[in-house]
Amino acid sequence: MPVDLSILKESLPHLSEVLQKQFASEGILTELDSGTEILKEGQSVKVIPIVLNGLVKVFTRHEDKELLLYYIRPRESCVMSFLAGIKNQPSRIFALAEERATLLLLPSKKVEQWINEYPQLNNLFYDLYNNRYSELIDTLHQLIFQKLDARLYDYLVEKSRLKGTPLLDLRHREIAQDLGTSREVITRVLKKLEKEGRIRQTHLGIHLL
Repeated sequence: MPVDLSILKESLPHLSEVLQKQFASEGILTELDSGTEILKEGQSVKVIPIVLNGLVKVFTRHEDKELLLYYIRPRESCVMSFLAGIKNQPSRIFALAEERATLLLLPSKKVEQWINEYPQLNNLFYDLYNNRYSELIDTLHQLIFQKLDARLYDYLVEKSRLKGTPLLDLRHREIAQDLGTSREVITRVLKKLEKEGRIRQTHLGIHLL
């Protein structure tokens, strides 16, 4: 889908008009339904996404287990895709639309050119790299030092913050995939959190209390 400059002015107001025009000229808009796969491990990265609306989940997978790495929010891009794209390397991560999303897809070759021409774009990716690095360090700390009940509760709190609601429509299997464990373990820990009065489970989903 061609890119209307007015959409970029509204969605990416922090970028200069010159850069907005470059994005509109070279980029493509795409609408994705929830659960749509965007990128998989080993795939060649030809375009670099910027999320305009919605939420994208980035995760890694080993054998039959997955581990959530971070989310890409509106006005953000994927640092791992950025690095793989400009270095012409295969992807090392998986990415899918966590909810319905609008993405701006930029040719990786053009992005490589723009970061040399527009310092603002360079700063944008430096900031994103810093944020993603901090989030990955937090994930490692949780894996190493936190018990699963604390990790799970923090995960639910972050989900609630991202979605703007205390009611989360999540399947136990989905949570297990994000946290790199089994559905049975998640079911047991959720019951523990419910007994502690921190959540309530109903047919509508998980309520944070």
